[in-house]
Formats: sequence, structure tokens, C-alpha cells
Amino acid sequence: MWFYNFWDIISTITESFSLLVIIDCFCQTPQIQRNINRIIWPAAYAAVVIWLTFFTDLGALKMFIGMSIIVAILKFAYRFTFHESLIIMEVSFVVMSMFPEALVVSLMSFICNGDITNTIGNVLILKWQLYVLTILVRCICLAVVYYLLHNFHYRLQRKDAFVLTIGFLLTFCVSFTSAYNYLNLQLEDTLILDLVTTVLCMYFIVQFLYTKNVSYLREQEQKDKIQIAQLNRQFDYYREKLKDEERVRSVYHDMKNHLLVLQQQIHSPETATMVENLKSQVVMYENYTHTGNDFLDIILKDKAEKAHEKKIDLSVSVNLNGVDFIEPLDISTIFGNGLDNAIEASEKLPEEQRAILVKAGRIQNFFSLLIENNCLEMKKSIKSRTTEQDDFFHGFGISNMKKAAEKYGGQLTTKCENGQFTLKILVPIP
Repeated sequence: MWFYNFWDIISTITESFSLLVIIDCFCQTPQIQRNINRIIWPAAYAAVVIWLTFFTDLGALKMFIGMSIIVAILKFAYRFTFHESLIIMEVSFVVMSMFPEALVVSLMSFICNGDITNTIGNVLILKWQLYVLTILVRCICLAVVYYLLHNFHYRLQRKDAFVLTIGFLLTFCVSFTSAYNYLNLQLEDTLILDLVTTVLCMYFIVQFLYTKNVSYLREQEQKDKIQIAQLNRQFDYYREKLKDEERVRSVYHDMKNHLLVLQQQIHSPETATMVENLKSQVVMYENYTHTGNDFLDIILKDKAEKAHEKKIDLSVSVNLNGVDFIEPLDISTIFGNGLDNAIEASEKLPEEQRAILVKAGRIQNFFSLLIENNCLEMKKSIKSRTTEQDDFFHGFGISNMKKAAEKYGGQLTTKCENGQFTLKILVPIP
């Protein structure tokens, strides 16, 4: 008897391990930080299940207690919402318990012509081979689930939980009936129920994967809306700046001439100093960067002021003459985000290392853009190249630049090595 008890305990331990892995797949920002704390709760679940199996006569009724424990762990130890806890419990129970057990019992019933039990004393018990096969199938299912869900980070909604729970309850009712007939009523012929359970488990898994894909599409749609809103706000900002700059430039030359006249007529040192200060405040318009694109001129001026405030050496060589096919919104996306990222990276460095180089123009039949800046370390992915803390917005800058370049049949490449980050865009000129 101890041999069968051993396999029963091993099976329960693998269930608990499956629970730990599945929780980790869903829990991208765990509340329980230490590994020992993460293991405590699945271990407690295993201990309770073993106690219910060997020291009570509940039989299949222990399934209700097991599900309640899982929901409680998810809700209070990991702080999932109730509907999220419900979904994770359902996926866990199907993967680690109902599907492997129903599948193995169905297959072994066919292979052994229904003879899948042994009688030890007065106790009817499943053959040990079923325990081994169930553990094997459970491990395979767990590997597949981990492959599908290890990057799971979507928000499941209440309506998702409602639809999935209906499918789960139907599956659970059939599975519970089969387990109750065997464990509580000592009925051996549960083949039909096990076959139905297997099919319903597969349906539930397909239903969950469909819900997962819907959640992904829903999240992408929301991200796209936010991206479009951000780009439009950025575009409106530069458009208003352009209007302001045009108004200032329209009076600049008159102001300069008036100041020259005042400077020749005054004799007071204080007044002369005041005139010099006024001239220094408007002299920036003499050094205005002219790229051949008024909209880009405003962007470069705005970024040059930010770079100057942060004591960053910004060198610009841009000529967009002959490059008139890029829309203003895309000009804003490409140059605005590119310079924002470079300024953000540069301000983390010592002042003597803060330098940005921007070169853009027509090279034969291509529009080329190069942005170089010093950086602290190599970034391993486009997604991690910004420092925004909110993962939802993480990496929007470069991803938007990439989309803008691809819109015109071009491509964006990045490289970070030897402390220097390089961004290149190459777009064919139609």
C-alpha cells in the first residue's frame, strides 16, 4: 500500500509545482519577492491536499476545498483581483488535475479493457502506472502552458472571467461526477465521463487561448489609440510653436534696427547695458537653423534650447531641400523622439561627455538620418531603450520612429557599443 501512497504524494507535489509555475506566468509583478515565500503557498496547498486524501473520507468533495484554497492564495497572498484569481484557478485546475487525469484514465481504460484498478485489502485503488502516466502528461501540459504564457501580461476583464467560468463549470461538473463515482461510490466504469471531461478540458483550453488573443488585440488597440493621441499632441505643440515663431520673426528685423538706433543715441552706461541685454535675447534668431523645412526648424530650435539648458553639446547638420515627401507629423515623430531620447541619455552623463550629433539629408536617392550620442551602457532591446517607468508606454518613442520610417518604405537601425548609441534611418526618395 505504501507504494501507491508514495505515487499519490508525488502526484500531489507535481500538482503544487504546476500551480507555482502557472501563478508565476500570470504574476508579472509579484507581491511576494523572496523565493522561499513564493514556495510556501504551493507547499501549503500540497500539505492540505495530502491531509485531505489520507486523513479524511471526503473523496471527490476535496476538489471544492482545493479550488477554494487556490483562490484564497491568489487573492490574498498575491493580491490578484477576484476575477483574475478565478481565471488562474480554473486554468491551474484544468492543466494540473482534470485534463491529465481524465486523459490518462481514458487511454488506460482502452488499453487495459477497463481493468485500471487493483484491490488491496478492501480498498479499490488505481494502478500505479496511471499515476506515473498522469505525472508525465501533467509535466508535458505544464511545459506547453509555460511556453504559451510565460510572457503573459494582458489585463483580463470581468467579462472574460464570466465566459471562461461557464466553460469551466461545465467541465468541472462532469469531472466531479466521474471522481465522485469512483472515490465516493466505488464505481469503476467512468470511461464515458472521463472522455467527456477530456474533450471539455480541451475546449476550455482553446477558449482560454482565444480569450488571451482577444485581450492582446484589445490591449494593442488601446496602445495604438494612445500612440496616435501622443503623436497628435506632439504635432499640435510644434504647429503652435511654428505660429509663434513666425510672429516673432516678423518683428525681429524691426527690433534689431530700433536697438541699433537706440544704441547710437544713448549716452548712459545703464541704458547701453539694457540695450545689449535686449540684443542678446533676440540674437538667437540670427543663428536660426534653416533646414529647408519650417516645421523641422521649429523642432530643432526647441530641442536646441533643451540641450542648452542641460549643458549638452548639440551639433546639427540637416538639409531637407529635395526631401518634401515626409509629412509634418512624421517629421515630428522622427526628429522629436530621436532627439528626446538622445537628450534623455546624455543628461545622465558627466557634462564633458554630453554630446549629440544630428546629420540628415539627401544621399543620392535616399533620405538619411543619423543621430549619435554617448550613453551609459548597451541596451539589449528596443523596448528597453527608454527610461519610462510605466511599462504600458515603454519604448513608444523608437517604435513610433520605426513605424514612421516603414511608412515610406524605409528602415530604422540602432546600435550601442563602446559607450555610443547610434540611430540610423534610411528612406528611399520616391
